[in-house]
Amino acid sequence: MEAQTDITTYLEQGKQALAHGKGRDAALAYAHAAQMEPENPLVHLGLAEANLALGDNGVVLMACRRTQELAPEGPIYQIAQALSDLLDRRYVSALEQVDAAIIDDPGNAYAHALRAYLLRATKQTYDAGLARSRASRLSIGGSFENCFPPLEPAVTNDYQPAAFTLPVTSSRPEPSSQSAASSYTQQQRQQHEQIPAWSRTSGQRQMIRARFWLGQRPHFVTYVLIAVTVLGFLLTLLFNQIPGAYSLLQSEFGRVFLSTFVPDGLLSLAFNLFSLFFVGSAVEMFYGKWRYTVIYLLAGMVGNFVFYAFFPTIPVPVLGASNAIFGAFGALGAFYIVNRRALGPVANAMLGQWAFWLLLNLVFAFSSGGFILPSLISSLIAGLVLGIVLIPPMRRSGRRVN
Repeated sequence: MEAQTDITTYLEQGKQALAHGKGRDAALAYAHAAQMEPENPLVHLGLAEANLALGDNGVVLMACRRTQELAPEGPIYQIAQALSDLLDRRYVSALEQVDAAIIDDPGNAYAHALRAYLLRATKQTYDAGLARSRASRLSIGGSFENCFPPLEPAVTNDYQPAAFTLPVTSSRPEPSSQSAASSYTQQQRQQHEQIPAWSRTSGQRQMIRARFWLGQRPHFVTYVLIAVTVLGFLLTLLFNQIPGAYSLLQSEFGRVFLSTFVPDGLLSLAFNLFSLFFVGSAVEMFYGKWRYTVIYLLAGMVGNFVFYAFFPTIPVPVLGASNAIFGAFGALGAFYIVNRRALGPVANAMLGQWAFWLLLNLVFAFSSGGFILPSLISSLIAGLVLGIVLIPPMRRSGRRVN
């Protein structure tokens, strides 16, 4: 059992080193893992990935062949084949292998980074940006810098724009006539099957631009929520000047939903925005935009509903984003707990910071009136449950290492 824990640790160290562009550190981690489990295909695949970053293509090819011998099918085999095709500059074939691997293992951050590289090699810039953002989010901020050979424009006399090719550094022998025919077939498939950018409809281009724009803004939803909360606070000043306008917040819809976006005073606004910026940004990065939005809104509504159920006769609803923020706290705690093994030694520090800010928010809430604690605890529990249910599959650290 201890050996399994150690091999998992080395594999995680190798993944994190690659995510941060440290090919040599990754190679050392995988080398230690190879001493413990020389027949583990993940170890040999890791060695291939690390040596690709170091530019040792001969070792990459040997490691890929060994990986495919140990894992003759599945995403591990497909990534190894993609790396082999990459060294042969058969980008379309490599991209097909990576896409197939991602279907079976959508949480492989390296696979998304490799996909971004191959998309850039085939001049699919928008999709490459989306894949790169996905890889960064899955690896918790990794950039995979220097993990792949540099792309250089090929010199050509054709009218068509030049594709990107790798510098010729591979130790693989010149392809035979059969390999050349296969490569030519792949090029023909690329020309006939790919949808060129100029043939996309206006709606497709707008969707691609929108997805790329959102992918480049990892805290977009958090900033929107901050803006809406500030706007809600400004509207409360207007409500105080308009007779009867405040009654909207006293309706069932106002109590359960609208009150989340109406802070109760300047101090509440400042504290809500402070917590929302730090906690919300982390939850958005770990869970993605739509999961974060669902967690924030549902957890806030649960807390507001519980308060409404406990105190139906109180005419004033719970004002402010405290319930929704406590839901975000719960989801963040769920992420740290579920991924504590993958996070390694920093997990305890992260959980300690999480507990500190949670306690600080509880103290602030209690000082504002202990009667709102049931709703806050309910939102916290709702956030924990939603965080576990909605956590992306790739975030679960309990993946078995065969």
